Amino acid sequence: MFHFKQFTIHQDKCAMKVGTDGVLLGAWTNVENAVRILDIGTGTGLLALMLAQRAPNVLIDAIEIEENACIQATENVAESLWKDRINIIHRALQDFEPAEKYDLIVSNPPYFLHSLKNPDTAKKTARHTDTLMPTELITHAKRLLNENGKLSVIYPTTEALLLIKEAEKSALHCSYITKVFPKIGANEKRLLIEFSVMPTECRIDEMHIENNARHDYSEKYKMLTKDFYLNF
Repeated sequence: MFHFKQFTIHQDKCAMKVGTDGVLLGAWTNVENAVRILDIGTGTGLLALMLAQRAPNVLIDAIEIEENACIQATENVAESLWKDRINIIHRALQDFEPAEKYDLIVSNPPYFLHSLKNPDTAKKTARHTDTLMPTELITHAKRLLNENGKLSVIYPTTEALLLIKEAEKSALHCSYITKVFPKIGANEKRLLIEFSVMPTECRIDEMHIENNARHDYSEKYKMLTKDFYLNF
């Protein structure tokens, strides 16, 4: 169980637990002007709950392919303040056919391409690209976004560069990148990326999570996540 300031995540049924990647993406994603949001691979429901907290008027569809995770997300949403605005759907992205397109799509997707696969089926689904290749994520995001829509994701740097190339082929334009460093002096580990259907110039910035000591969090990281973590 993971307690945030305004909601609690139960995660005993989910292969992928609450982690820094998901919290970063949920706090970083630009929700301005979004009315309809799609969360792809919702897992525990973390991203859907974070975005519902941040944007009081949005309606969120959250799809999940893994049955137990879908059950868990449904339970977490049902206990939240925003249960009337979040719809958990047990569906693969490839088979998802909504009635309307979205202003914003967000995903903390499986991204391991070539690493050793976990023998646990649920963990393999959550972590590896077997059920959602980067090309599929881009293709279906483009299909489901409206003409002013945006896609926000978090990826390890190497895989992120491949994703950006795939997006360019599908005319999804990189509009914002934040380079994420674990601590001062460490190598960059993650990219937070926003893609836009409309052509735009890409702005780039960076942040580090910790300063030089363990649990000595940077001011930028604390400011970004302060509405969620209990100790910030």
